[in-house]
Amino acid sequence: MRTSEADILIIPGLGGSGPDHWQSRWQAKLATARRVEQRDWDRPRLEDWRERIIAAVKTAERPVVIVAHSLGVIAAAHAAAAIGEKVRGAFLVAPPSARGIESTEAIDNAFAHVPLAPLPFPGVLVASRDDSYATYREVEELARAWGTKLSDAGAAGHINAESGYGPWPEGLMHFAEFLSKL
Repeated sequence: MRTSEADILIIPGLGGSGPDHWQSRWQAKLATARRVEQRDWDRPRLEDWRERIIAAVKTAERPVVIVAHSLGVIAAAHAAAAIGEKVRGAFLVAPPSARGIESTEAIDNAFAHVPLAPLPFPGVLVASRDDSYATYREVEELARAWGTKLSDAGAAGHINAESGYGPWPEGLMHFAEFLSKL
């Protein structure tokens, strides 16, 4: 699959992925990419985020490929059962664990009840060895439960702009490889 054949839905996490974040840069580069906007990026409520993802997938005109980061990964997992028939694949980066979610006061604790059923679409889960929001082992367990391929990003922090991943060209190459197999 090529990017021109899909609606690429960018699903940021807490704070909405600012202008220096790799998701924002990818959105600017990829003609068919659009962000799933949330009502409140700073005080996320699961039901709101889930419904916005479902609505974005339902209005897509082409097959959907999800590109989610952090809490956006968890929100996409919560929406998966409702959107699976239209989603061709998901590129999932740096999900927080339930522990990571519960330790962040601004986040609705409903996010912490992470679904563990297999995702109804193929995916790759990119994880860092030193992410403060989830241990590599916690993300390994998610990948196993969801039936996704696990990709080791090494010591990459939370794989965001603050960790030095603004452009993240290696990630874009990995995403292109993932797309080519869909």
